[in-house]
Amino acid sequence: MDLKGKAHKFGDDVNTDYIISGRHKFKTLDMKELAKYVMEDLDPDFYSKIEKGDFIVAGKNFGCGSSREQAPLAIINANIGAVVAKSFARIFYRNCINTGLPLIECDTDQIEEGDELEINLQQGILHNKSKNLDIPISPLPEVMLKILSDGGLVEHFKKYGTFKFD
Repeated sequence: MDLKGKAHKFGDDVNTDYIISGRHKFKTLDMKELAKYVMEDLDPDFYSKIEKGDFIVAGKNFGCGSSREQAPLAIINANIGAVVAKSFARIFYRNCINTGLPLIECDTDQIEEGDELEINLQQGILHNKSKNLDIPISPLPEVMLKILSDGGLVEHFKKYGTFKFD
């Protein structure tokens, strides 16, 4: 699974209410509508800046806070290719894999706003094209790669009727 896009950089401790504010997530279940408000409290123009496949890049503890699935679903519906961060909140991490949103753990200090990134999940490499720099990433287990390639846990079960990883 290869991913390509531009970096949109945020800091540490980005909680799920920053990802999608409560003032929006309780008004609708339409994820395409919620996607328009992703990261709005940290960058009011975020949705207008992103292109399909772009990346959210952050520091430590991304996705802390409430465990609602609206946060990763809104990110997916905003056409973000993956979230790259130094670390993730545990429940957010699991919700992302279950919903089909790739998460990349690595040192993000050498990634700047607007950098062009290429990620190879199988090889465990993030290539910063803007700086011609390879950054090692924590590889995902095969089971998670399979779930992601199927579009999330529900889609995986629809496809196979069970866990299937060969």
